[in-house]
Amino acid sequence: MTLNLALTPGEPSGVGPDLLIQLAQEKQQQQIIAFADPDMLAERATMLGLPLNLVEVQDDFVSSTPSELAVITVKVAMPVEPGVLNQANAPYVLNCLDAAIASCQEGLCQAMVTGPVQKSIINDAGIKFSGHTEYLAEKTKSDTVVMMLATEELRVALATTHVPLRDVPDAISVELLMPIIDVLYQDLQNKFGIKQPTILVSGLNPHAGEGGHLGHEEINVIAPVIRHYREAGRNIVGPLPADTLFTQKHLMSADAVLVMYHDQGLPVLKYQGFGRAANITLGLPIIRTSVDHGTALDIAGTGCADIGSLHAAIKVAVQMASVKI
Repeated sequence: MTLNLALTPGEPSGVGPDLLIQLAQEKQQQQIIAFADPDMLAERATMLGLPLNLVEVQDDFVSSTPSELAVITVKVAMPVEPGVLNQANAPYVLNCLDAAIASCQEGLCQAMVTGPVQKSIINDAGIKFSGHTEYLAEKTKSDTVVMMLATEELRVALATTHVPLRDVPDAISVELLMPIIDVLYQDLQNKFGIKQPTILVSGLNPHAGEGGHLGHEEINVIAPVIRHYREAGRNIVGPLPADTLFTQKHLMSADAVLVMYHDQGLPVLKYQGFGRAANITLGLPIIRTSVDHGTALDIAGTGCADIGSLHAAIKVAVQMASVKI
């Protein structure tokens, strides 16, 4: 069965359009439908020196051929210059997301894959935006979503996402962790086909608190939560010191790792597989994956963008959409 995948290229002045155009040069097993401004894409393709034949999606839409890209039109407000951010185009980025979300909710597409966005310019335009994960949760009315990055060898989920480091300890609570573990466990089952997942959970503090000498979050919050799940028969392991958790001894039996904050786990994953990892939002009623990198404004329009992470995001989206529950 061929799947329809909604693809939003993200920030128009970044590398997202470049990656989409590069993807259009390849034969795809799945149908890619871009949610973007076709004039902007055509201009970027000319700049890159790559052929691009855009086909507007209609009710009787049929699969495109290599160098032919299916598109649902979302217009930019102002002309796009690669590498130069423009606040006027911030709403365009969100309009693309909204249209792609709707396509998944309505059944036109079976998953959405997102290119990188520039959070700063969206906020500079007066639109409160902390990231794809939070935006998708709000738009789909999802109570708990979990940000997880994955390579073929490692999955790392986050208890807190885009939170200042000084605020993380106050955020770590039973009320935070239990819904996140529930979503992570259930989606490993339902979207990855793992019947009995094993999840490793990090501590917050060095040495997982060193028995209370380096912090009490492990004793007061993390360990009791883990004990609750183990008593219920789930293989949740921890709290483990983050500096030794990411070793073969522990990872060889793990289906996912849950860390307490963004920079506790993602540097390890990105060192291990940057450029071939996918960002996944769990807990949504739709499937959403993304690239593992930013907008790379400095190389937009140069033809130097690496398409590896987009390939990974598409591969994971297809795998998740193909799981038979």
